[in-house]
Amino acid sequence: MKRFKSANDQAAYIFYLGADRRANVAVALAGILVCLMGSTPALAQDQSVLSHGLSYMTAFGPKNYAVVTLLYGVIVISLVVVTIIGILVLAGSLIRGVRVAPAAIATVQVERRGSGLPFVYTAVAISFLVLLASAVWNYVVLAHIAGPPANAAMTIRVTGHQWWWEIAYADKDVSRTFTTANEIRIPIGKPIRIELGTVDVIHSFWVPALTGKMDTIPGQRNVTWIQADKPGVYRGQCTEYCGQQHAHMGFIVLAQSPTEFETWRNHQLEPPRSPTSEEGIRHLATAQSAFMRHCAVCHTVRGTAANGKVGPDLSHLMQRQTIAAATLPNSIGALSGWISNPQHIKPGNLMPTLDISAADLNGIRDFLQTLK
Repeated sequence: MKRFKSANDQAAYIFYLGADRRANVAVALAGILVCLMGSTPALAQDQSVLSHGLSYMTAFGPKNYAVVTLLYGVIVISLVVVTIIGILVLAGSLIRGVRVAPAAIATVQVERRGSGLPFVYTAVAISFLVLLASAVWNYVVLAHIAGPPANAAMTIRVTGHQWWWEIAYADKDVSRTFTTANEIRIPIGKPIRIELGTVDVIHSFWVPALTGKMDTIPGQRNVTWIQADKPGVYRGQCTEYCGQQHAHMGFIVLAQSPTEFETWRNHQLEPPRSPTSEEGIRHLATAQSAFMRHCAVCHTVRGTAANGKVGPDLSHLMQRQTIAAATLPNSIGALSGWISNPQHIKPGNLMPTLDISAADLNGIRDFLQTLK
């Protein structure tokens, strides 16, 4: 029998195994409302930053400040052009409409005084200058943000898989390198070099609040960079169609203070903590045995014999905020639903639906919950 810590976790588990379709619609509508409410077209203000969706109308890092300014500049120019054209068309229509019709064909002027060409020349010249200025502005902004800064605080290698993200923290000291998945943690106020790759098809890395889009190309490593000036959670997404679950290939960037980040990074290098009581040790051994039988072929857990490379690295899984590439919250209910029936949640993903007993399901889940 499955065990839950709260009624909320049990409800989440039931939902992810296939609850009433109307509930799914309600959740989707709620998500749309949240996204719309979070899409305020303004630069970030000096306030507490908690979480940000996929709005590209805000900027929280130096790579996007100039881009957002350019965006609003182009919008203003477009509105001015449309307004001028509308006024001229309306004025011409009114002037044309008040003219008195000639009494006879014989009175119609064959020739007109002057010419409208000067107005055409003036309009073309103004349009050319505006377009040229916009193009130069665009090129200056792109050149300014294109390359990663030389003083990058660290290098993170991001590799796209169908349909999740492998995150590897590089270091000159090989003993301090480690791999995680679907969650990038960075210190605020420091530029981070991002090296992008893929093991299968083309994906595209995008964190709209921090950086623009860049593709991951098979056989090629592209380089971009990010920097967050305020702490918070920034949503990222694959934006290049990459198969059936493209829409569920998300990730988050968690920006922390440098002290918090170093604490987290040092903890990632430690093995999982073991219980101290005899009962806890026996339960952990049983739970880990279930994980090793069903999951270790595909997943890695540092400090154990599990060394699979097909799926995400699960070391310190419970420190992550989401699972299944930001598809589900990292709660006991969602975790149980994902383990028991991943194909219901993300059809076509490489994790098979295993025919496991309730005891093994509980054991796997309990073992994963120790990975803090």
